[in-house]
Amino acid sequence: MLAGISAFLYGAGRQTGEVSRYLFTRGCWLVLIEVTLVRVGWSFNFHFDHLVLQVIFAIGVSMIVLAALIHLPRWTIATVGMVMMAGHNMLDGVKADQLGAAAPFWNLLHQPGLLDLGANFKLFVLYPLIPWIGVMATGYSLGPLFTIERGVRVQRLFILGGAVTAGFVILRATNLYGDPAPWAVQGHPFATLLSFINCEKYPPSLLYLGMTLGPALLLLAAFERARGIVVDWITTFGRVPFFYYVVHIFLIHALAIVFAWATIGEAPWLLGAFPPQKPAAYGLGLAGIYTVWLLVLISLYPVCRWFADIKRRRTEWWWSYL
Repeated sequence: MLAGISAFLYGAGRQTGEVSRYLFTRGCWLVLIEVTLVRVGWSFNFHFDHLVLQVIFAIGVSMIVLAALIHLPRWTIATVGMVMMAGHNMLDGVKADQLGAAAPFWNLLHQPGLLDLGANFKLFVLYPLIPWIGVMATGYSLGPLFTIERGVRVQRLFILGGAVTAGFVILRATNLYGDPAPWAVQGHPFATLLSFINCEKYPPSLLYLGMTLGPALLLLAAFERARGIVVDWITTFGRVPFFYYVVHIFLIHALAIVFAWATIGEAPWLLGAFPPQKPAAYGLGLAGIYTVWLLVLISLYPVCRWFADIKRRRTEWWWSYL
């Protein structure tokens, strides 16, 4: 959604053709990075025997599609986006194995799956495209909201975020539509809450999107005037999100290998595209996971700040792709 908003703000004052070319080439660049650098980061495997299509792929293809959509009226773009988000769960009953030779295309569009494309080559589609294209298109349609007076923007963000969040709660409570897995009352209230918010992300259901985008809009409004050291620290990562994402993959994978050697004496199972089931003795509790997460953030802050400073100083066109 924020990528779509950013695309609109980038295009303000520019010719539509120029913006379209930029979105197309930026999208192609992201897809290329996904199938090369990001693939190596997740697998530490230089043997080209697999591809895993994840979030960078989805963002890249969504940009490519948006490059075409921006030639249409904004209300049309908004309609396309909202229909994709709200309507794609009607297609949950269509399964790839029902479509014969067209099955791989359905995996790319709507149903995650592992595809065997040759004697020694596999393609794992983790982020199907339809809902994510809709999210970016809807974000683009929201772009003008971020060009109006601050007070009005904050008010509208609160109203919109509250409406989306309330819509999630009401629709989820009915169990009628919006997610392939219904919720159910559990033996403990907290477990019932977890069942209620346990919505499908692959692909993101309508209810998953409502559960996440609604509060995100509320947070955008709430943090509109946020200032201070903590905000400056957080926005450092926000200035270089692509750089942070790529670097953090290599770091967490390397840390996982070191941790495996230190705790169970072996780590080869962490190399390759599709690691086997992790050994029972390997892993951390929830507190340990959050501790590692925080340490990774802290350790990457200096390099992100360094890279953000470079991007701010440099004016060459290609820096916008990094």
